[in-house]
Amino acid sequence: MQTGIDLLDRFIAHAMDIVMFPFDSQQRIFVLYLACSVVIAFVIYMLARRRGAQTEGGFLRFLFPKHVWQHPSAWLDLRYFFFHRIFGHFLILGLGTWFTVLPYKYITGTDQVMAKALDNITPPLTELGQSLGFMVVAVIVADLISYVAHYLQHKSVFLWQFHKVHHSAEVMHPVSNYREHPVDNLFYITLNGFGYGAILGLATLIYGFTPSLPSLLGVPAMHLLFNVAGYNLRHSHIWLKWPGKLSMIFPSPAHHHVHHSCHPDHIDRNFAFMLPIWDVIFGTYHMPEDNRDVKFGIGKEDKGEFTSCARLYWVPCRDAYRVVRRRLRRKGGQSQAAAPQTSNIPAE
Repeated sequence: MQTGIDLLDRFIAHAMDIVMFPFDSQQRIFVLYLACSVVIAFVIYMLARRRGAQTEGGFLRFLFPKHVWQHPSAWLDLRYFFFHRIFGHFLILGLGTWFTVLPYKYITGTDQVMAKALDNITPPLTELGQSLGFMVVAVIVADLISYVAHYLQHKSVFLWQFHKVHHSAEVMHPVSNYREHPVDNLFYITLNGFGYGAILGLATLIYGFTPSLPSLLGVPAMHLLFNVAGYNLRHSHIWLKWPGKLSMIFPSPAHHHVHHSCHPDHIDRNFAFMLPIWDVIFGTYHMPEDNRDVKFGIGKEDKGEFTSCARLYWVPCRDAYRVVRRRLRRKGGQSQAAAPQTSNIPAE
């Protein structure tokens, strides 16, 4: 009975944490990050007006256009945010930390000193140089792991059935970032957790202590800068790309817009999360001059089934089952074809 009460208490606390996302600096929709995106959007709006571009209504209409907020996909994202974060993430809560501790413990033989690093505590001045070096290496390696995970989510037919939930949004706003299937979350958490745990473990062996990431507002400094620099515009209708070669080095909302587009030239492009250079290196980078061909959604794969929170959960499971079943049937057919044929001629 007590276990049930404790579980209910943890669930209620978890649900309250979700409600407080806008006031939590570790969340993408923290009010400061949203405010910075609004400021950047205002600059884009003013530049568009100076160029004589047609902007219907004032800035608020530009920021909240009818074609986005009258679309059923936008409101499904809002419903799904609470549904998935409260229920789905409650079930997988803590797995990210567990997957991180596992390789760390294997490398160092202990997990006792790791809490400091995971708590994003600002390192003392005596450790600042090592922590800055660790931050640079950790960001580069972790982002490469994220690129590989994201690439597999698209290229594996099985994993795509779950990842396409995120791409099924036909219009985008900041909360669209949370349209993710729990299986997709588990895959991503597993790879990134193991990767970060391994990086921490190796850094501990090299430095003799577990480094903390330099932090501001309780958030690793690099992540804070990334969020302040218009992260929320990545999932929005507002197009912003950096001039020239800068788009190949620094992340821009346009880079991710192209990734979400179902135009033939944009499919399976721009997998990188923070560093577009991975796309350049592996040949998946694409950046058009403007967004005239950018259309969000999954295109021909869209059968009109992603219409409710429940369907965002079970339709990918059904489709993944069908993928596995087809492969098993194909293998079974190949095995039968390869088997020696017995003669139907009776023995004399």
